[in-house]
Amino acid sequence: MSRKRLLFPEEVRESLTRRFDNQHRNWLNQQGEWPLVMALGSPTERDVTEDAPGIRAWVTAWSAWHDTGEISWEDRQWPRLGQQRIPTSFTLVSAEQLATVVGQQRRWTCACERYGRLIIQWPILAGSSVLPRYFDVLADYSGTDFERLCSLMLWLERNPRSALYLRQLPIEGLDTKWIERRKGLVTDLVCAIRGEFQEADFFAACGLRRPRHRIRVRLLCPSLRKAVGGLEDLEAPLEEIAALPLAPVAAVIVENLETGLALPDLPGVVALMKLGGAVGVLDVVPWLQGIDAVYWGDIDTHGYAILNHARRALPGLRSVLMDKETLFNYRNLWVEEPVQNDGAELSLLKDYEQIVYEGLHSHAWGRNIRLEQERIPWACALKVLQVAFLRSIR
Repeated sequence: MSRKRLLFPEEVRESLTRRFDNQHRNWLNQQGEWPLVMALGSPTERDVTEDAPGIRAWVTAWSAWHDTGEISWEDRQWPRLGQQRIPTSFTLVSAEQLATVVGQQRRWTCACERYGRLIIQWPILAGSSVLPRYFDVLADYSGTDFERLCSLMLWLERNPRSALYLRQLPIEGLDTKWIERRKGLVTDLVCAIRGEFQEADFFAACGLRRPRHRIRVRLLCPSLRKAVGGLEDLEAPLEEIAALPLAPVAAVIVENLETGLALPDLPGVVALMKLGGAVGVLDVVPWLQGIDAVYWGDIDTHGYAILNHARRALPGLRSVLMDKETLFNYRNLWVEEPVQNDGAELSLLKDYEQIVYEGLHSHAWGRNIRLEQERIPWACALKVLQVAFLRSIR
């Protein structure tokens, strides 16, 4: 029967490294049981007789240990080998000791100091899951970045409903790009400090003014352009676009900007470009309601999700070049959709659209296939679009 495995120092260090990686966040909240005792093995006299060099190397390795932690030794009296001293266990009494052993002492100490500072300022954070979740922020932020974060949190606490734009925040050294990259962190901290239910929206949680949503529109008809002083390509806040004195007879919604810019004049038609998931805002545009509207997006799972969302705003919306025939006509142009949508039911898709959507999601024709609209030859696509509007623009 083989002897029980003996643990060498580097094996213990590797095991502790895995433990640190998996549990260090919980330890910030004083979770975890200490001391931590690791058995190193218990060789018998027979084990020593059969593998004296191996046992000697093991004992020597632990004798040379000078790092943090306590090694327990035991004297064994064996009939043939006499008294032998062997290591039996390795003990760490705290997370700080473990962090030292695995080379994380600086990060652990920094995280603990900053954690302590934050819970003194905001006691409600003690025991919360928020700070442990952002261990890397506490451990790795530069001193300047951490001070900026603290200054921002203090200001937001004192001004919970300022209705300012990001650029207006009167905090020294703070810039909008710095905050933009940390919206999730700031939102989580604000909500935890206020003891509120998690608010996913950064601007609502922080009481800041949201930049107005902008949409881009092209007026493909000379008569429509006259109504706005001859302008043809417009980008403005949604409210201003909605207030334009327009009376189109049809609209085309395209996801690709270059596609929208390439569209020729079409009598009575407006084009809306690159809205993505924000397409649902179109329900507040009065001159789009009740007219013939066409949507053309990529044939992929996200394209159909956007189409479904758009139909909530414009119930009569038709799709073009998003059917199975189009997909297979350009099979040689397929690419991969990096990440499919979450598979939510899209109840507003037409039957022929639903067939393609389900086929894409089930990988019926290949894994994560996608046909991007800009890959379809322009002459072919334009002909289909013009035919789609024949009824409306006669």
